[in-house]
Amino acid sequence: MTQNAQTTESTDLPEGPTVSVEWLAANLDRVVVVDASAMDHRGADTGIPGARRFDLDGEMSADSALPHTMLPAGDFAQRLGRLGIGQDSVVVAYDRAGMFSSARAWWMLRATGVSTPYVLDGGLPAWVAAGHPEAPLDLDPEPVAAPDVRITDGAFIDDADVAARLQDTEQAVVDVRSAERFAGTAPEPRPGLRGGHMPGAVNVPFSELAPGGFLLDPQRLRDRLAGAVGDRQRLTFSCGSGITACVGALAAVAAGRKQVSVYDGSWADWGRADHDPDERPVVTGA
Repeated sequence: MTQNAQTTESTDLPEGPTVSVEWLAANLDRVVVVDASAMDHRGADTGIPGARRFDLDGEMSADSALPHTMLPAGDFAQRLGRLGIGQDSVVVAYDRAGMFSSARAWWMLRATGVSTPYVLDGGLPAWVAAGHPEAPLDLDPEPVAAPDVRITDGAFIDDADVAARLQDTEQAVVDVRSAERFAGTAPEPRPGLRGGHMPGAVNVPFSELAPGGFLLDPQRLRDRLAGAVGDRQRLTFSCGSGITACVGALAAVAAGRKQVSVYDGSWADWGRADHDPDERPVVTGA
């Protein structure tokens, strides 16, 4: 099977949503690997051998005033095709931080019905720690026909949707930023943003869901989420810009949750200093 047409039989695939380094090493020639490293971890030309760059700080996000927002369906389809990702590809996303931005690539694929996507548990650090080599990325992959991209309703939501969900006692908005940023005691890394959080949101830092870059086991994820949201079933995840919110979505799916959304734009949107504070209020403290 060529490196540009990677598919596997469905009975041959792990349940997911993550795969181990051992599984990837044994199946490297049967999958499309994408390097979804972002922000401070972006830009290296080496990684897992043959990986293609899924550039969340560039062409794999919309041209928008907000960072890291979802592309229109047609644009996403064309860019996937250029990466050699087709309708039935099996895709494994990783990042250089361990588990930081790779889940964003996974969520984009999952939310559009394209391929069978996974996240590499532990990311590139786990790959290297296991004794596997780094090699040049495939920066000029052979393109394939653009897949059929249909964005699932509710997979990505905006600030108006979030404002409504904050008033709904059957739903929970989960902010995965650090406890200090949630409380407003640590400064926001992007200029022009207020400190604090949305009133009614709960805080579950993404680092607690994937300590050291490895996702907690499903039972521990269920316990951690239940401790924060109780019996509320519909969960919306938010972060700084929509990147690590997808680690929350990954954790929720791994825990068996079915109704999951990501706030596209996240705090880079809600926390804007030019928002009307009555319409998009911010509170501080735990």
